[in-house]
Amino acid sequence: MRVIGGKYRSRRLGSAKGMDIRPTSDRLRETLFDVLTAGNPGALEGTIWLDLYAGTGAVGIEALSRGAATVYFVDTDSVAIEVVKRNLASLGISGGVRIIKRDAVRALEDLTSEGVAPDFIFLDPPYRMEDVYQKTLQALAKSHLLKSESLVIAEHQKRFDPGEEFSSLRRSRKLVQGDAALSFYRPA
Repeated sequence: MRVIGGKYRSRRLGSAKGMDIRPTSDRLRETLFDVLTAGNPGALEGTIWLDLYAGTGAVGIEALSRGAATVYFVDTDSVAIEVVKRNLASLGISGGVRIIKRDAVRALEDLTSEGVAPDFIFLDPPYRMEDVYQKTLQALAKSHLLKSESLVIAEHQKRFDPGEEFSSLRRSRKLVQGDAALSFYRPA
């Protein structure tokens, strides 16, 4: 696993054994960031990200590599948190990050009370936890975190559909690659 583009391009990232930490593949990350920066390589400059169910932190680190100002890495798993910390340290990243060891829904509540206004929210819970997608997307839809231009991206198995609509949050696009898919949601 490596950083695909930007400042840390081609730098390797570590992972951990086990099914609960399943990093977003290099190929899918590349597709995601190609979509987000299509025609505008500087599109991510200064943005704020939430990397929910961060795992290795690969998506948030990719965002930082491409100019994001701040990434909040959220995970409940102690092993995942340590992997994120090691990956950030190996790249020399110390600023513009916050690591939160907490349940994603509770972290969303905390970040809302702090006035955080993310541009991008990426969520990638373990695939077997299908109910967590609805719970997290519903919490996001009801929160005051989202701005009108915020984009929520859910990575999931191709065969699983997390849903089209959650209150004011509606899917605007679904991209399938191999066995994985990305669903893009925007506030209505």
